[in-house]
Amino acid sequence: MDTTMLNKVEGAQYKKRPDVRVGDTVKLHLKVTEGNRERIQIFEGVVISIKGSGINKNLVVRKISYGVGVEKIVPLHSDTLEKIEVVKRGSVRRSKLYYLRGRIGKKALKVGLTTDIYLTDEEEEKIIEETMDEVKEKEAKKEEDEAEEQVEEEKVEEKEPKVEEKE
Repeated sequence: MDTTMLNKVEGAQYKKRPDVRVGDTVKLHLKVTEGNRERIQIFEGVVISIKGSGINKNLVVRKISYGVGVEKIVPLHSDTLEKIEVVKRGSVRRSKLYYLRGRIGKKALKVGLTTDIYLTDEEEEKIIEETMDEVKEKEAKKEEDEAEEQVEEEKVEEKEPKVEEKE
């Protein structure tokens, strides 16, 4: 089979995603359709496994909800996955953290040494840059307006005759 054609077809479907590793605490922003309404639901948990490669890469994310363990298997490049945020980076020595399934309470989500980190999709960063540019443009416009007002005030002062009071 010709892999170059397959790579071209798959390449168009890749999405910009942050570097997600096993042991990371992530927030998955998932699209949920209820009837004709669509909303985004956040699922926060620990990545216990990454399977597959390329377009077929899947994440297995586990969280404890009201004392019950819940796992979601999510395709990394799926349309239903709106955004991924990496909240904490955990250091682990295994590629699959299935041993977390047998743990209870706080120990169920404890993963080695964790460091606070924040990574997200690059699309959001572009939006932030655009809004920063808009803010800068507004500030520059405001400064120009203030400068014009000062020039107008000076012209008005020059036109008014100065009246000196004599005693």
